Amino acid sequence: GECEIICDGGIRRGTHVLKALASGATACSMGRPYLYGLAAGGQAGVNKALDLLRAEIVRGMGLIGCRNISEINAKHIA
Repeated sequence: GECEIICDGGIRRGTHVLKALASGATACSMGRPYLYGLAAGGQAGVNKALDLLRAEIVRGMGLIGCRNISEINAKHIA
């Protein structure tokens, strides 16, 4: 609780975001999904990539029984 921890690197899926949060990260940066979306379809591709990432996060949260991000913690890491 004394500083922000930002996971920068290796984030390619929604489950990676959940693992980072469960490990104590307060935020995640990502490059590849954004760039792949941009290369494939411009702004619409970026929007699609972010929508897919969001859907993976929501689905993953449902599978581990969390209703919101604040419920994710170290007990969710196996």
